Formats: sequence, C-alpha cells, structure tokens
Amino acid sequence: MSRNEIHVDAPPEAVWSVLADPETYDQWVVGASHIRAAEPDFPAPGATFHHAQGVRPVTIEDTTTALAAERPHRLTLLVRVRPIVIGRVDFELIAEDGGTRVRMHEQPVAGFLAPLHNPLLDLLFKARNGETLRRLKRLAEERARSGVPAEAAVQAA
Repeated sequence: MSRNEIHVDAPPEAVWSVLADPETYDQWVVGASHIRAAEPDFPAPGATFHHAQGVRPVTIEDTTTALAAERPHRLTLLVRVRPIVIGRVDFELIAEDGGTRVRMHEQPVAGFLAPLHNPLLDLLFKARNGETLRRLKRLAEERARSGVPAEAAVQAA
C-alpha cells in the first residue's frame, strides 16, 4: 500500500472542491490524460466518471467510481486502469494549522499489478502519488486564493 500525505495551505472545503470535481482529475492525477465524461452526482457513492490514462495515442480508457464520500473529510475511490490495475484510493482531509492535512492511501486490489504487489511497487506508487498530491495542493490553494466558493467550483458534492 502506498501512503502519502501533504499539508495544503487551504481549508478542507477547498481541497474537497478539487476532489469532488472530476473535470480536474487530469490536471492533478499523474498519468491521467483526459476526462471523457462524468455523472453529475459525483462524488456520491456509486457515481462514476470516465477517464483516459497514458499519453496519446497510447491510452487506456476506463472509469473511477466513488465508494464513500463524507464532505469535506473523506473520499474513497475505486480507480480502474484495466487490465493493469484496479485500486482503492482513500483521501482523508484533516483541518490543520489553518489548512488541511491530506492523507492518501492507495492499494491495488485487482489487475495484473495486484499480485506483483511488493515494496518496490509501493515505492513507485509512493513517488507517483507524492507528485499527485503536490498537484492537488497547487489546485486547492489556487481555488482558495481565487475566493471562488467551493459550491461554485463544484455543484453537488
């Protein structure tokens, strides 16, 4: 399992507004190339968005589904990049020092990488997710500085 965390100089609602907006995922998730479609009630549990991973013209089109959502504290996703990996990703948002501590845990649960799960693979996921959180931090801090209310940034989280 890959475990990463970062401090974001923005309140949990600003971080949540990025996590709850599937249109942003290709801006902060390392490897995501574009978002193809999203159900309007994402991140409600069961709601899905459709994405592509990779670099065009070599991409894999698949989906991500919200498993659990507690605004603005927790989001659990089932991320699919089949046949390579299906992973469970948990985001925890904790108010801290005027900002937010974001904890991200990722566990491969299926796909051909899941049985290969080992410390080396965890290091690769940790490096990728470290960059992912740095990008998430940048977007959340930009949203907080812009003064755009979280509700305007994402409609029904």
